[in-house]
Amino acid sequence: MKKKDHHTLISFHIITIFPEMFHAISNYGVIGQAIQKNIVNLSFLNPRDFSKNKYKSIDDRPYGGGPGMLMSMQPLYLSINYSKSLLKDATVIYLSPQGITLNQNNVFQLIEKKKIIFVCGRYEGIDQRIIDSLIDEEWSIGDYILTGGELAAMVIIDSISRFIPGVINTKKSVEKESFYNNLLDYPNYTRPKEIYNMKVPDILLSGNHNKIRLWRLKQSLEKTLEKRPDLLKRKILDKEEKIILHKLKNKK
Repeated sequence: MKKKDHHTLISFHIITIFPEMFHAISNYGVIGQAIQKNIVNLSFLNPRDFSKNKYKSIDDRPYGGGPGMLMSMQPLYLSINYSKSLLKDATVIYLSPQGITLNQNNVFQLIEKKKIIFVCGRYEGIDQRIIDSLIDEEWSIGDYILTGGELAAMVIIDSISRFIPGVINTKKSVEKESFYNNLLDYPNYTRPKEIYNMKVPDILLSGNHNKIRLWRLKQSLEKTLEKRPDLLKRKILDKEEKIILHKLKNKK
């Protein structure tokens, strides 16, 4: 029986002066495989190609003075509009520390968009008129400054792509990862059972699947309570989780 061809489920168009940086995700790992299967599409546009001066420069001094340079208005404006003509009805996202902070919950909002144009800024940022006229949303990966938007775009692309059907074959492996259910992951071990005087917990060797499940749930709740209690505030606990968490809190 002939296998059905995969259809592209999400398209990313990246506007960047350094498209080569994206080789890190486009040529390797699960994202690279998803691109080969045509599940994920990555394409690039370089604002330098739209620069009107002979040096192809894409930076200029800000009005009013101040340190640093901004990306030039015209090359970026033209490249975004051209990108929008290629990827109809796409959401244009500017990677910015002023944007919505990425977390696991809003990753699912991004998946629903299907078509995304990422604008990767450089220098001190971009002209406000670009943001006002062409940018639909601003997104951030954390409260710190990067030298450009490329790394942030790669992080968001990776985090989105993992949840696209067909990118990671085992659905359960994704569902058990940290943050999926507002819980940190439980400890994991592999062969050998003992090495360098360190042993795998006996419960994992018992073959009792229910006891293993309960041990993992307890470990996950305990780690989350210790390291990221804020996650528990937005998690809806079932009866079993409430009992385990109550015992953990009383033990402290």
